Amino acid sequence: MTQPTTLILCAGEASGDQLGAGLIAELKRRRPELKFVGIGGPAMRAAGMDCWWDAQELSHMGLVEVLKHLPRLLRLRREFVERIAASGATIYIGIDAPDFNLGVERRLKGQGMRTLHYVSPSIWAWRQGRAKTIGECADRVLCLFPFEPELYARHGVDARFVGHPFADEMPLQVDRVGARQGLGLRDDLCLLALVPGSRRGEIERLGADFLGAAALLCARRPEIGVLIAASNEALAVRLRQLLQQQPELAARAHIVVGQMRTVLAACDIALVASGTATLETALSRRPMVVGYRIATLTYWIVRALRLLKVKYYSLPNVLAGRELVPEISQNELTPDSLAQALERWLDDPAAVTSFEQECDAIHRRLRCDASQRAADTVLEWLP
Repeated sequence: MTQPTTLILCAGEASGDQLGAGLIAELKRRRPELKFVGIGGPAMRAAGMDCWWDAQELSHMGLVEVLKHLPRLLRLRREFVERIAASGATIYIGIDAPDFNLGVERRLKGQGMRTLHYVSPSIWAWRQGRAKTIGECADRVLCLFPFEPELYARHGVDARFVGHPFADEMPLQVDRVGARQGLGLRDDLCLLALVPGSRRGEIERLGADFLGAAALLCARRPEIGVLIAASNEALAVRLRQLLQQQPELAARAHIVVGQMRTVLAACDIALVASGTATLETALSRRPMVVGYRIATLTYWIVRALRLLKVKYYSLPNVLAGRELVPEISQNELTPDSLAQALERWLDDPAAVTSFEQECDAIHRRLRCDASQRAADTVLEWLP
């Protein structure tokens, strides 16, 4: 009996897990006999993947932050490559997590395996010349944003825009009433959503300031309620600990676990950690303020080496090509600066309307049946 074709996938965080799950579901719909193994999270498991390791093993960010985990990550990568070699698979799909995946892809490509990198690293923000290096690791790069393939084409790399799965998944018309009903909230409330990140490190760097901003805003505007999105129960526990330091806010805040999009749909304005959540907030048409803070040493290395090549770092601003939303980072990020920026949205309905129109245009540009187009590129390599 012929053995089923095995595909290796590797995702390193919650957003990559969702992307991988969408790709697996589409491939299984068209080729039910395919087998999927590798590193993934709960969504990829639910889609039918056999996870050798959990995606959380790779969930570290920043230059300095990764260093303390480096020996373990290198050992994991070595064991992962050895297990891939024994699997008989011929295709490797690295989903985001470039610090881990590109090294794996380089080794596997050198051994004759087809390698696909799903989600281009942010070469537009850091080093555009890195496109050539990525092409040496991956036979093909799948891009979520329309401006990315041109950067790779300059270096002869096969890169294709597939659109963003989040734009496919999220409705063009957001159901605020339904979201509030689902959370048991009144429709006449003014709601602030806090989205302080999906990693413990982000909560530690941003959580207290985000809660402090919410407390200031609530003190100035008694009509405001607060929803806090926690990606999992472990982070919710830490957020509850931080919330105890803001007793007046605690009486008006509610932590919601694992329902970030519902929280975003229900709110009026949002305070969001920089990352994929800012795109989901834009696709929810919710005015936001973006906060960003990395380890101090990482920040000074980035500045000293002039690694950041763009004016904006949040995805809504990058996609709009202008400052669509306020970005507040590092030492400028304080409860007061965040609260003031949030208040400006509440005081300017015309700005909110303009923002919503821009977000609608972004949503439609990215809405391309991404999982289907990504699956098409994989199936080109299968007999």
